[in-house]
Amino acid sequence: MNPTPPLRPPGEPDSLRPHTFDGIQEYDKRLPNWWLYTLYGAIAFSVVYWFAYQIARVVPTDEARVDAALARIAAAKMSSSIDVTDDKLFWEMSRNPVFVAAGKQTYTSLCVACHTPNLTGSIGPSLVSTEWLHGGTPKEIFKTVNEGVPAKGMVAWGPVIGQKKVAEAVAYVLSHHREGEPVTINPKKPVGLAPTPPPGG
Repeated sequence: MNPTPPLRPPGEPDSLRPHTFDGIQEYDKRLPNWWLYTLYGAIAFSVVYWFAYQIARVVPTDEARVDAALARIAAAKMSSSIDVTDDKLFWEMSRNPVFVAAGKQTYTSLCVACHTPNLTGSIGPSLVSTEWLHGGTPKEIFKTVNEGVPAKGMVAWGPVIGQKKVAEAVAYVLSHHREGEPVTINPKKPVGLAPTPPPGG
């Protein structure tokens, strides 16, 4: 590759390159700096973007962005008409990452003091066990959270945070279970039992 020719003094005529293609000759001139900087900048950007997208996975893929958008749409549809008697709807919420993330935030701010961050229970009972004090179906869990258990010191959260946030918290709890798993009701169940491993754990 020929080295870049030096800049010519002002007033000196430009020379032509010796080769000819289709009767066309080109001037023997250095490319302007703005053009070179644009080229080098584009090369540097492509390398950084490739590393972030393919190697470091910092930039979400198109598939991940589409899935996230669909999850937000599904969450908005479910939020608009929550039927608290529909167990199937609660299980759908438990599989929606938007609902689960919102429920985790509510759980973390209100429930961890009694049920611990990993839901294994301390003052309150374990929420990852398949034994329940007041019913283990989604609508029964919702009722427990919504109406509270005054006799045992559990606050009725429904009037405090509203139906939607209660439903999100229930969806978060259900995300640690699997639909159709056998549950038992044990009103005398002691608190803080060792948890049942979550699905796939």
